[in-house]
Amino acid sequence: MNQYDIKISDYLKENKINADHLLVKKNCHSVSDAAAAVNEKVDEFVKNVCMVDDTDRLIVAIVKGEDRASTSRVYKVLNLDHRPKLASEEEVFRRTGFPVGGVPSFGFNALFLVDLKVLEKDYIYTGGGSTQSLIKIETGELLKVNSGKVFRIRKK
Repeated sequence: MNQYDIKISDYLKENKINADHLLVKKNCHSVSDAAAAVNEKVDEFVKNVCMVDDTDRLIVAIVKGEDRASTSRVYKVLNLDHRPKLASEEEVFRRTGFPVGGVPSFGFNALFLVDLKVLEKDYIYTGGGSTQSLIKIETGELLKVNSGKVFRIRKK
């Protein structure tokens, strides 16, 4: 286990979060890589798209693996003055403490927005801290853990 996997594993234990932390041998940088690593369908996975609004707040748009997050929908549902910008890899790491491709759907300071379609699933897989780990968590538990706000934030 690397330092990022240890960090999220400790977070799960300390906060008594009901989730499975899975370490895999394959790289899980993309949703399709992650699905292959645990022999699951892509629609069981979410992406955590990090954005920054004009007040410098980190927003994490959580969408199903096959979907894309919409900055215009996030702008509208949050009633922002300007569309949020996508965070750079450096910003993602600095603000979350996790590398791109391993960012979990909780465990750091951000506003978490969860797309409605995510809640169609009983459980999802999300980043597990590194590109070689995943977290399997029930969607109800996810909302409890990240205090996620539910909106339609996906494109199309």
